[in-house]
Amino acid sequence: MFVTVVYVSVKPEHVDAFKEACRLNHENSIQEPGNMRFDILQSTEDPSKFALYEAYKTQQDAVAHKETAHYLTWRETVASWMAEPRQGVAYQGLFPKANA
Repeated sequence: MFVTVVYVSVKPEHVDAFKEACRLNHENSIQEPGNMRFDILQSTEDPSKFALYEAYKTQQDAVAHKETAHYLTWRETVASWMAEPRQGVAYQGLFPKANA
């Protein structure tokens, strides 16, 4: 399993719009064949901080996600709302095991 955790800081005035854009991206992403999880997390301590947990069966599935229309729309829509560039950290998912 290939996992990316994306850390995002959003300008406070764009938090609600960011959440809506993420909802739309989430709803489409979980329909992708290689997707296992696509969670949108908001900090309880700082509502302008988010983590996106993206788990795919393979790295190729994660790469394919970045070519989808819904991802490209999300990326373009939220770019100017970020307080700083988003940071993605890649992980190898150990458990649960991905079903082939």
